[in-house]
Amino acid sequence: MTPPSGFSGARESSLGHRVFGGVMDKRLEAGWFQRLVWSVLAVGSFGLLVWVPFLYVAIRRGRGSDWGAFLSFALYEVGSLSLANLPTGKGEAALGLVVLATLSMAVWLLAGPLFDKPTPRNAMNGAVPAPWPGQGAANPYLR
Repeated sequence: MTPPSGFSGARESSLGHRVFGGVMDKRLEAGWFQRLVWSVLAVGSFGLLVWVPFLYVAIRRGRGSDWGAFLSFALYEVGSLSLANLPTGKGEAALGLVVLATLSMAVWLLAGPLFDKPTPRNAMNGAVPAPWPGQGAANPYLR
C-alpha cells in the first residue's frame, strides 16, 4: 500500500497502524530485578558503563529514540573523560554536577519509562466475566 502524500516516511505496521519512521509494535519488557541490575551497573561503574543498558535496548527494540538515548550517554562518556583529563582544580565541580545529573537521569530512565510494562496475565484463562449488577442479569425474577 502506498502512503498518501504527506506521509513520506510512514509505513504500515503488521497491526495496520501508520507510524512515522517504521513499525512500533516491538516491545521490550523487563522485571524489577533486571531494572535493578542495569541501574547498579550504571552507578557501580561510576558512570563509565552507563551507555551499556541503552545500547542493549537500542539493539533489541530498534527505535530511533532508543538510539538517541544511547548516543547521548555515549557522548556523555566521551565528554566526562575529557573533563576528567583537565588539570587539577579546573572543572572538578562541573564534572561532579554532570556525573550526578547524568547518573540520576540514567537510573530514573532504567527504573521507569525505558522498558515497557509487562503484559498483564489473565487470571481467568479465557473465561467470560460475569455481567455487572444492573446490566440486565440473566435472573428472570429481577425483571
